[in-house]
Amino acid sequence: MAIIGAGSWGTGITALVAPHADEVCLWAREERIARSITEEHRNPVYLTDALLASNVVASTSMAAAVDGAGAIILASPSAYLRATVRDLAPHISGDVPVLVLTKGIETPSHKLMHEVVADEIGNPRRIAVLAGPNHAEEIVHGAVSAAVIASEDPDIALVFQNLLASSVFRAYTSDDIVGVEVCSAVKNVIAIACGIAAGRGAGDNTLAALMTRGIAEIGRMVSVLGGNPLTAMGLAGMGDLVVTCTSQHSRNRTFGEALVAGETLEQYQARTHMVVEGARACVSVCELADERGIEAPISHVVNDVLYHGLSIDGAVECLLGRVPNEEFYGYSRNGAVS
Repeated sequence: MAIIGAGSWGTGITALVAPHADEVCLWAREERIARSITEEHRNPVYLTDALLASNVVASTSMAAAVDGAGAIILASPSAYLRATVRDLAPHISGDVPVLVLTKGIETPSHKLMHEVVADEIGNPRRIAVLAGPNHAEEIVHGAVSAAVIASEDPDIALVFQNLLASSVFRAYTSDDIVGVEVCSAVKNVIAIACGIAAGRGAGDNTLAALMTRGIAEIGRMVSVLGGNPLTAMGLAGMGDLVVTCTSQHSRNRTFGEALVAGETLEQYQARTHMVVEGARACVSVCELADERGIEAPISHVVNDVLYHGLSIDGAVECLLGRVPNEEFYGYSRNGAVS
């Protein structure tokens, strides 16, 4: 097995993969990270308290990391995914299965992450995506968790289900790769909104309302983009949304809190060494919503606060000033757009 990216998710998922592989090789950008993982089985920057399995090693050579790999997992941040996969493409065969952990919508193409990967390596049917309520900080220590693996090809989804499933990790499969990816991208934006609300002292009622209306927003986007809105009610949607909006491990939620306290996006990312995927995704989500006529009020106020000078008080007024509609407007009972 090869894992491209030695950040939190790339490091954390070794706990699931290692029992099913002869060797797991992570590709790391920094020599000190690669050396520490190989020699001490610890990542010196991410999940530093976790002891990795004895069959986990690392390399700064992408060619060496994927040499002989029967499957590849991509754990690169969305901003670097295309460039990373472009560098990877010459070193892999045309049929090796690829699992994408990255969440987001590319700017300015508005492509989902599996589409970005397919652009660079071809053969989209060998690509799968994974999503669910899975914080790497808990996965690496064996906490009971669940996820959904989606692919156009059910056999590819099954490959990764078998590689990841265990007595403490429930891996389900789906053919709705679009729905799973949209859920994964938009929930990060909603989590920033929840972090902002929490930072302002909002109570449980407010946070529950934001999350529930966030699911409705996600469902509308899934419907219009050709996915199954029922996916928004599953692990990739509601499951991932709940954990991302409420957990101390969520970089999107904690960034929202930090923003209220006066910290900028740049300061937060420099302090935590983490990419706030929702801050990037909200730009593409809003552009896509405008292009396709999808109402996404929470995403729009987050985008306006981050990049267009809208005050947090102004954002609250924008949301509370909207006239309530039917609860599930934007798609019909059978999933078709209304």
